[in-house]
Amino acid sequence: MAKNIIVLGAGLVGSVIARDLAKQHKVTSVDINEEALSKLSSFGISTKIIDLGKPGEVKKVVAPFDLVIGAVPGFMGYAMVKEVIEAKKDIVDISFFSEDPFQLDELAKKNGVTVVTDCGVAPGMGNIILGYYAKKIKVSSYECLVGGLPVVREWPYEYKAVFSPIDVIEEYIRPARYVENGHLITKEALSDAELIEFDRVGTLESWNSDGLRTLAETMDIPNMIEKTLRYPGCIEYLKVLRESGFFSYEEIDVNGTKVRPVDVTAKLLFPKWKLKPGEEDFTVMRIRIEGEENGKSKKLEYYLLDKYDRENQIISMARTTGYTCTAVANLVLIDKFNRVGINPPEYVGEEESNFNFVINYLKERGVVYEVKEY
Repeated sequence: MAKNIIVLGAGLVGSVIARDLAKQHKVTSVDINEEALSKLSSFGISTKIIDLGKPGEVKKVVAPFDLVIGAVPGFMGYAMVKEVIEAKKDIVDISFFSEDPFQLDELAKKNGVTVVTDCGVAPGMGNIILGYYAKKIKVSSYECLVGGLPVVREWPYEYKAVFSPIDVIEEYIRPARYVENGHLITKEALSDAELIEFDRVGTLESWNSDGLRTLAETMDIPNMIEKTLRYPGCIEYLKVLRESGFFSYEEIDVNGTKVRPVDVTAKLLFPKWKLKPGEEDFTVMRIRIEGEENGKSKKLEYYLLDKYDRENQIISMARTTGYTCTAVANLVLIDKFNRVGINPPEYVGEEESNFNFVINYLKERGVVYEVKEY
């Protein structure tokens, strides 16, 4: 039975989420950007131009809907989710806000709503996979390496962004947490760079980023780490910018005008990082899980190499992020996942039928995780 869904945010990922859900459900997409919304009407999606950053607007607009999808920039995410909870609506969110989502757990339980946060590719699908295996075996180690990259490398950054520029820059400055021998370690972002060879891709550079997120709290696993992937050499440029203050949120005075360097940097860099129409990208992710099952050592690898969808002109990062979100959204809609409160994706993966549903949903859309024991 078709449901009434609202998608908050019509960016590169939010628009793909709306298009996918519109195949089965009645979908309304909301954004302040009229141009972004205009591209969705041909897919049978209703649109509304609304400033979702205005207090009270989210609560008002979500009122008539069965389910909310959050696809706004990270800096808006926490307040948006809070308003959705106050409106007593279930939500699946990919905004990846920096605040601790469990701060909203009590409110979500009080209002009887299901909230799934961080429901993208990583964080997101990586959490779902780990959540599944953590229920089946005694996991001792989890490593997730992930990156979204342009097929064509352009000097100097050899990178293209599919999220808001501030959210991308946040990856380069937010301290990275990982778990080593049972201890939570915090290092600066872009640290511990290493070159790693990937099947059908070649050599990429990995570095510490804060991708574990809720896993550091929800999982009792002695070794866990997530690292971001870029083309070799990219992070040296980023370190220079960061150390020179270009990513700073501290206001400086420029000829009598107060400005945040990060805002200027975002304005300058995002046009260089923006994917041009038809420009192709790919997503690569390698997850390795080690543990013990029935007294025997077990090692698993999940490998994803997803590419730009030429037929539908959908970028890979939007596919891998968006379809994970829509898979879980459908689980919520059919009442297969209805746990009240704040739910990071690892909770979704705990139930085998839900895990298989997500894997098969992605496979049907050409997002295929190759699995092997090593």
